[in-house]
Amino acid sequence: MGKLDKKRILLKIGTNVLTKGTNNISRGKIEDIAQQIAFLKDDYEFVIVSSGAIAAAKQFVNLETNGKEINVKQALASIGQPHLMRIFQENFRELGLLTSQCLLSYSDFEREQSKINIVNTINVLVENNYIPIINENDTVATDEIKFGDNDKLSALTAALLNVDLLIIATNTDGIYTKESIDANSVKTIKETSNVLLLREQIKNSVSIHGTGGMTTKIEAAEIAQKANIETWIVNGLIDNFMINAMNNKTEFTKITIQ
Repeated sequence: MGKLDKKRILLKIGTNVLTKGTNNISRGKIEDIAQQIAFLKDDYEFVIVSSGAIAAAKQFVNLETNGKEINVKQALASIGQPHLMRIFQENFRELGLLTSQCLLSYSDFEREQSKINIVNTINVLVENNYIPIINENDTVATDEIKFGDNDKLSALTAALLNVDLLIIATNTDGIYTKESIDANSVKTIKETSNVLLLREQIKNSVSIHGTGGMTTKIEAAEIAQKANIETWIVNGLIDNFMINAMNNKTEFTKITIQ
């Protein structure tokens, strides 16, 4: 929960949102996110889970190696993470927003003391008006590189921090009905608490730059739902996507608690 009367939002940003479907990190998209947070900061406090380190590295380097693909991706993540954080820091600072970096791995959620440390650290950061920007520690972990694009990580973090809302920003207007996908005329499922229904609707597609399809987003929503946290799956490619969703000015999927 947020401090005083502020609600705490965990915002998960996928690679396809950060690149706006291109091969480069979009400073304009990060600026859009910063502008929304600046506008909402009197009523909400934010924790961000951001992908994009590998995409950031690919703008600068082309590694020559005979190693396994997963090792190359881990190396790219190591190179790209500082670049990604610098872009966040520069764009957020222009609006008076302070940022910090937190790198987590799944083993951190399996040890009680590690979980306590995560909560305490993030709470201190937020209380001092720093926005934690979380990514998986890709140099020691491979799960999200292989599949997931930080969807599960965002849900586990949301549950651990007991946030008020999980917003997953992706490159679609939420989850579409299977019937509308088959008819090539997509229609968004606007609200449901039935995760099983959502599983039946989706196709197991995987995005071009990211590693997460809609399957992992539904799995994330299920983790959040079990922690009594509502999940919104919104189109992060659209400017002002969070504010528009809050004002019902855009179509998105709301997965409510049961």
